[in-house]
Amino acid sequence: MIFSELYSAYYNTVAEILAKAVEGEHSEKELAKVVAERAFGESFLTVLPSLKSGKWQLLHADMTTPVTHRPTMPLTLLEKRWLKAILLDPRIRLFAPEMEGMDGVEPLFTPADYRIYDQYSDGDPYEDEKYVACFRTLLAAVREKTPLKIEMINRRGNRVQANLIPLRIEYSEKDDKFRLICAGCRYGRTVNIARILSCKPYRGNSFTDTETEEEPKRFCELTLKIRNERNALERCMLHFAHFEKRAEQIDRMNYLLHIRYEQDDETEMVIRVLSFGPMVEVLSPENFRELIKERLKKQKICGLF
Repeated sequence: MIFSELYSAYYNTVAEILAKAVEGEHSEKELAKVVAERAFGESFLTVLPSLKSGKWQLLHADMTTPVTHRPTMPLTLLEKRWLKAILLDPRIRLFAPEMEGMDGVEPLFTPADYRIYDQYSDGDPYEDEKYVACFRTLLAAVREKTPLKIEMINRRGNRVQANLIPLRIEYSEKDDKFRLICAGCRYGRTVNIARILSCKPYRGNSFTDTETEEEPKRFCELTLKIRNERNALERCMLHFAHFEKRAEQIDRMNYLLHIRYEQDDETEMVIRVLSFGPMVEVLSPENFRELIKERLKKQKICGLF
């Protein structure tokens, strides 16, 4: 792993202890607090005893340190190359990341080195200047909870205006699109950012508490039966890696996979499940099975199989 919070925790903890010691904070209680906040529960048995005993020759017996400057942890060349590769992604540039210190660094990989499957090809125009400006305005409004007046194209292709409170921005990997989750909008709580033509701070009447409350998320549980042919189980586990889930084995070739997902993402889940073909069967819920059947009927009518 290039970056890992797990593997870097002890290094960061000791660095913070040394920083405290350099600044003159020598009390064992204060240093123990650093360990509790930055390391793991069992770290009390390792970090401070190793420092106090001289095993790690970084602190004296009186908890002072021979180190004269605060420790720093500069990026390695490998980390810089990985970051340079990530910065080539136009989606990252939407967030205006700092790019200092990356001059002359060769990226670890480029977009030409990989191909994404099972994703629609009509993703958002991430390099369009108007889209970028709109995205950054929305991002700032989400952080500051600033009301906005937006003009957008609705599903019928008409230009409409709406006043709303931006709550958060979500990304759909399948659609390759960003969506704004909002409150107080008469056209619904979800707006595709690519449909927004303009947005600016709203200076009109304030929203009521009811209008600005975010609707509670509604979750469903999907149960799949997986026939482990053509590495189907591993592919499913990777495909749904970011979902809360649990798996159980039925027999040598068959497994059950229980996946918890947001009800608002049901259409995308149907598309994801269908991508596995006959290797996956939906056992429950029944309404999800019906959605699968309807989608298959439509595909058959279109002559897709």
